[in-house]
Amino acid sequence: MSSISYYTKEGLKKLRDELSQLKDIERPKASNAIAEARDKGDLSENAEYDAAKEAQGMLEMKISKLEETLSGARVIDESQLDNSKVLVLSKVKIKNKSNGMEMSYTLVADGEADLSAGKLSVNSPIGKGLLGKSLGDIAEIKVPNGTIKFIITDISR
Repeated sequence: MSSISYYTKEGLKKLRDELSQLKDIERPKASNAIAEARDKGDLSENAEYDAAKEAQGMLEMKISKLEETLSGARVIDESQLDNSKVLVLSKVKIKNKSNGMEMSYTLVADGEADLSAGKLSVNSPIGKGLLGKSLGDIAEIKVPNGTIKFIITDISR
């Protein structure tokens, strides 16, 4: 059973491209590696064969996980999103109440998260704490060191 997750068109394309790469290029490589190792003789003492089979198993597991993710993936129509609340794909400016530090994030699905690019997963503690909040609201977010309070200073697309 797959859960629904929301992606931008670019994020969904990236997932599909990765799946295509794994199926069309990596899968044949894994099969060839197994065939080459099998040709080297006795399989009961062939570490190369065992390693190739294990690598193939890991690859198939990764393909299966990507297929499951894609089966529950939906593209977000950004024109239909409400700017009054923090939602997936919202660009949010927040201010830490204790030290005054301001930060900006775009909330995205797990597969698109990239903190260095300012893309924060909606399933991260901060992402979860911001979802559904409105301009001026205070989000109290539990972190390992306690609770941090953020003021929502801007919401945009």
